[in-house]
Amino acid sequence: MIHGPSLAIGAGISAVVLLIVFMGFDGMANEPELVMQPTPTIQPEGPAKVTMQTFLANGSPMVGDATAPVTLVEFGDYQCHFCNVFFHSTEGDILKNYVDTGKVKMIFKDYNIIGPDSVNASHGAHCANDQGMFWEYHDILYNNWTGENNGWASSENLLKFAQEIGLDTNVWSECMINGDHSQTIVGSNDDARALELTGTPAFFVIGPDGKVTRLFGAQPYETFERVFDDELKKQS
Repeated sequence: MIHGPSLAIGAGISAVVLLIVFMGFDGMANEPELVMQPTPTIQPEGPAKVTMQTFLANGSPMVGDATAPVTLVEFGDYQCHFCNVFFHSTEGDILKNYVDTGKVKMIFKDYNIIGPDSVNASHGAHCANDQGMFWEYHDILYNNWTGENNGWASSENLLKFAQEIGLDTNVWSECMINGDHSQTIVGSNDDARALELTGTPAFFVIGPDGKVTRLFGAQPYETFERVFDDELKKQS
């Protein structure tokens, strides 16, 4: 069953303890004038300020050429139906036509709004990153998606995925048990809330001039193509 995002879960992620014992929304809104401010050394009281670190910190390793002029940031939940739709219908073409050609670099960030298995799946990917296999684990999660809160991302299955992609499962399991990347996941969720996200997937395209365009939901490839090409024209 597909249900709307649970913001109570998203809001509560700051207090979660990760243990191995262990939707999307339609429409598009472009915001070219999002104000970027220097990252503060001390977090001020009141609403969090949006800085470039809000987009780039607490995420996956970058995929693509580090000098690519355009950056694509995805906030996703591994249990999210429409995140899975994007992965299977659109991400491959973006990688082939823009990332592999050096035009766009991409980062994935966690926004865990569906359930505890979402948090554990995120942690599994970050523990895989310790062995240089974040994106392989990211991919195997979406390739095994079968729904929301139905057990496909159980601790047993997460371990099986680690085995299937060739991770050292002893090292990976210790990382999971210790919750080594809890603060990264909490930080990413905090970043999502600072950006006032209300669902997943959500995308931010950062152009060569720092302009930020927001894309909400599992938009078709043509939408990304248009935004990328508009930004790339600035390099001409």
